[in-house]
Amino acid sequence: MKKIAFTLAACCVATLAHAQDEGPYSANSQANEWGLFGEEKARFEARVTDALCALTGDCPDDCGAGERPMVVIRKDDDRMLLVNKSGAPNFTGANHRLAEFCGQDVEVDGLLVGEPEFTPGIGAKVYQVQLIRAAGSDDWVKTDAFVPQWQEKYPDADGEGPWFRRDPNVKAAIEKDGYFGLGPDVDKKWLEENAQ
Repeated sequence: MKKIAFTLAACCVATLAHAQDEGPYSANSQANEWGLFGEEKARFEARVTDALCALTGDCPDDCGAGERPMVVIRKDDDRMLLVNKSGAPNFTGANHRLAEFCGQDVEVDGLLVGEPEFTPGIGAKVYQVQLIRAAGSDDWVKTDAFVPQWQEKYPDADGEGPWFRRDPNVKAAIEKDGYFGLGPDVDKKWLEENAQ
């Protein structure tokens, strides 16, 4: 019985250790864990910009107003980290929320995610920011405001269902290329073959 209890305890400890790695930026992080591979809490100071600006020098004043991929340049090592997710439950919002801080020094809190074992050759983690605040501010801002920001941008896109079913860009892409991206004729054929 002692062997079983010891084995179960060891498995629990190993699982917890794998689910949440501690890294050099984990101290004082308030980020919520999501149980992702290679997940590591990370709170640090950075400068906000967009990826195109950082890579090519094409730098609009507003970082593309949320229409460009956003990055943070970590202050202590000048490393550029792609921000691919915000605190929203889907992979949206980071660009719009971070664009509000374009060109500013900030403190961010979130998760570095990536597992070299599963992404060989990449060697970099992406950043999933959950909280942001301007340098020197005491007030954190959550990065989960994508839907309200989307509603401001598209006030006429009312109706039932989630935002992406009403988004004019999504609707235009579906109308042009179909749901599968292969054209409306392919959609029609699939629906006919799979009618219930």
